[in-house]
Amino acid sequence: MRGYPIPVNSTYLVSTCHWVGLTELSGLSPSLAATIGGFAVVFSVGDARELVQHCRSLELIGYNMDNPTPGTHTFHIPVMGTGFTIDTVLRVAKYGLSSVVSLVDDTLIEQVRKFHCEKEGEPYEEIGNRDEDARAHRITAYLNLLDRLLARQVEVLQSSAFESGSELTRYYELLPESPLKQTYRDMLADEDPEEKAKLQDELRRLATPGSIDVNIMSRGDSDAYRNGKKLPQEFSDAMAALRGYANSSLGDSSVVFSAGMNLHLYGYIAKFEDFFPGPDGVLKKKIVLKVSDYRSAVIQGKFLAKRGLWVSEYRVESGLNCGGHAYATKGLLLGPILEEFKQNKGQLIAKLHAIYIKALAAAGRIPIEMPHAVRITAQGGIGTAEEDKLLLGYYDVDATGWATPFLLVPEVAKVDQQHLERLVAATPEDVFLSDNSPFGLPFWNLRSSASEEARRQRIERGKPGSPCHRTHVRFSTEFTEIPICAASRNYQRRKLDHLAEEGRTGDQLLRMREHVLAKSCICHDLGGGVSICYGINPDATPAICPGPSIADFSKIATLEEMVSHIYARAPLPMRPNRPHMFLREIALYADHLRHEIECCSVGLQSYPASYFEEFKENLLDGVEYYRGLVGRLDDLFGSQQHFLDELKLLHDDIESILPVAVK
Repeated sequence: MRGYPIPVNSTYLVSTCHWVGLTELSGLSPSLAATIGGFAVVFSVGDARELVQHCRSLELIGYNMDNPTPGTHTFHIPVMGTGFTIDTVLRVAKYGLSSVVSLVDDTLIEQVRKFHCEKEGEPYEEIGNRDEDARAHRITAYLNLLDRLLARQVEVLQSSAFESGSELTRYYELLPESPLKQTYRDMLADEDPEEKAKLQDELRRLATPGSIDVNIMSRGDSDAYRNGKKLPQEFSDAMAALRGYANSSLGDSSVVFSAGMNLHLYGYIAKFEDFFPGPDGVLKKKIVLKVSDYRSAVIQGKFLAKRGLWVSEYRVESGLNCGGHAYATKGLLLGPILEEFKQNKGQLIAKLHAIYIKALAAAGRIPIEMPHAVRITAQGGIGTAEEDKLLLGYYDVDATGWATPFLLVPEVAKVDQQHLERLVAATPEDVFLSDNSPFGLPFWNLRSSASEEARRQRIERGKPGSPCHRTHVRFSTEFTEIPICAASRNYQRRKLDHLAEEGRTGDQLLRMREHVLAKSCICHDLGGGVSICYGINPDATPAICPGPSIADFSKIATLEEMVSHIYARAPLPMRPNRPHMFLREIALYADHLRHEIECCSVGLQSYPASYFEEFKENLLDGVEYYRGLVGRLDDLFGSQQHFLDELKLLHDDIESILPVAVK
């Protein structure tokens, strides 16, 4: 076989192999077969065939070409709010679980850094608000701290004994079924002391941590001001956050860009060497895009590839069946979207790689002959092991994301006790898609949160609007030269006066007032839980942003219990008659379509009737897609007839929506 490097973290669809007619691949797993098919696109059929036997041997020992460590976890923990997962890595990464840190609130980041420095005996020197490039430096300092502390944890874990209750034993007991997990069991059963010791040494080496990943909201790119003067663009919130991450010591880490495309931000990535392949062809820091459809992935992937930047993962999230901000599509549903990724992943990789190597060469860099890894992952509303299996099995995603259920796992997410109890007791009516976000996006919220209670109390006292603690969502220049936040007291007072001057009356005035008053200071309040837990601000009024699936769960769980639920080892009790994740998404979109039509009817927004007709048509096409899928995969949908019956009810409900009534 030629000396081609076998790239770690590389996977392509089996459909790619079909292009080149590789019949030899039929005995391999989809991941390995598709990887070889990807090679065939870049080189030739003959070259790909030369790799078959080698990959078979890798598969025999459980090597997963999506991950250099065989048998690690098949799910990650996405970002939640600004504070819920701010230090989750310090509690779960040592067990091989990856999670995501929000980089929105650098003040909270600095406060949590101080907390952990004092707890761990690390030196702490405050980075103040007025310090030069404070936001970027705070983020760098915090991520470096997480990196150091995790390295220590892993060293302790790897040196611990294989005994009941040890960190090393917990690492392997948490793993899903895999050749690595079987090797662990073989070690436990081995009665030969010498052979057992060899296996233990190897298992210690393979006990590697999950990654420390970060999230940057591309849309959350508020300009920075000092003494009333706007600072250069690189000091804006998103660009400063990127600089803070890029200058950190993190390796084998990813930045997740969410909330859409930001041309200035994406162009700025090319300023940092860690996003380009090193001498060994490896990317030290990777780019992950959170997308809601295939078209968005193609557009953003091409934009970055033209700058010599590779997207290592497309994190596909349901547009509505999620937590936090919702990025609704025009009625495009998760299943059909994932089907499109499944069918086109090989072509996507081949096209982007051709653009990528051309850009690298133009920049004087060494072109990478073999495409880097590209992972497709899915998240949003997953609640059962069967749904997880459907995504991993049929749609062949590389991993799934579980967020909302982990709000009920204190070892994972930082939620104060009062709100933990409210989440456990939450009903479907307690969680709603609100207008609370000053970003102007739909936002999942808990009605009984302290933040919501404080917002309503301010309105009752005749003093609506929040004090602007953080300034991360200052975008409105409707009344001021320097942008202010739509949730601020300053903005809402002016806007309400302006509505009266406009002469609006009746239902329209009422709805406009409700829309203005709904906004709350989520960039501050989403960190309230961790602020209470760590004594940073005992009087904080936390906002909580679970997805609708929070109502499916009814108990506070341990890490072991939730992981066992995900891996079908011991399912947690679920709400009776819980809808399948795909059915729930359809219902949410039907409700959203009605809401959009109503908003247009009272002048809150403006869309042509054709927009709603296309929305409705996409929904109906999605329903037909699921009807066909159930017939082929009935074992993954529970009761096939029940699913089809519910699908019929949703179809009829969508048909009853009349978008043509919009003026």
